[in-house]
Amino acid sequence: SRVSTKGKEFESADLNLLLGHAIVNMKSKIDETGAVVTHQELPELKVDASQISRLFQNLIVNAIKYKGEESPRIIISVNSFENYYQFAVKDNGMGIASQFYNRIFEIFERLHAKGKYEGTGIGLAICKRIVERHGGKIWVESELGKGSTFKFTINKNI
Repeated sequence: SRVSTKGKEFESADLNLLLGHAIVNMKSKIDETGAVVTHQELPELKVDASQISRLFQNLIVNAIKYKGEESPRIIISVNSFENYYQFAVKDNGMGIASQFYNRIFEIFERLHAKGKYEGTGIGLAICKRIVERHGGKIWVESELGKGSTFKFTINKNI
């Protein structure tokens, strides 16, 4: 609930640097799992820098946590449209069944038993709030056993 009320003012930021901060914060998890994170050149945008870094971190953490049989491979890409950028965080993980696509963005919603995966079930709900605060939308495209792609937009004209 504090994403909107405790957010910082939007300032121009290089999203490559914000993603870099997120990756540094997860270095031990990345090293431990042998994860590889690659990305396209990201734009500079007016954003709440700490929230966008957290958004990337939450999406990457989930890609690592819900990995498949292979080491996690995470690819971050971006496409530019007239009024917004569309970002994609694609992984090679276990995937999500389509009936759960909307449910995963609700607070405290977990698809697995508490003991199986660590976490509180608020990460994707926070992602949704951050994206909405930045004038965008977030959704997932996935296939069981073949990974997931979390897509989100950020308005260019905030």
